[in-house]
Amino acid sequence: MNCTSCKMGELMPSFIDGQFRAHTCSNCYGNWILIEDYVSWKERNPQYTFDDSVTCEIEETTTALLCPVTGTIMRKFRLCSSTTHRIDYSAGVGGVWLDKGEWELLKEKGLAGSLNAMLTAHWQRNIRINNTKENFAEIYKDKFGQETYNKIKELREWLYQQPNKADLRAYILAEDPYSAEK
Repeated sequence: MNCTSCKMGELMPSFIDGQFRAHTCSNCYGNWILIEDYVSWKERNPQYTFDDSVTCEIEETTTALLCPVTGTIMRKFRLCSSTTHRIDYSAGVGGVWLDKGEWELLKEKGLAGSLNAMLTAHWQRNIRINNTKENFAEIYKDKFGQETYNKIKELREWLYQQPNKADLRAYILAEDPYSAEK
């Protein structure tokens, strides 16, 4: 197989961390992994933990890649909300392309044991939800200032825990809570 990323190298049989089968590009050192091989290895080694103390120069392909097996366009999946990196996935084959250094990034982020989970709609939805929450938090911080934002969050958390929170909200929002007039 030829490399889907650099188009110059050949995908040679290899093992990721000496543990499960992959194909590594002889030129750009990206890795082609069949999820079936990864999941099978994981099932045989449930106690295995990946060393997360590694660092590596990370390269990322931002353009669409073609599956080295079928030639169809692969989908890009986010790893987590704390990074913009994406991995490429071929649903037709069940294969993942990791650019050079992305496996090390997965280990560094504690995600190497979750490679198959990242490809699920649930995982991707959670990333979108977390990103939305982070965006709103930034908007509120900019709007209120950090100190006021921290105070209002604390008040909101306290209010939420009160059994009579609806009455407390009405009291707070009333122009004059001691007046019978609207």
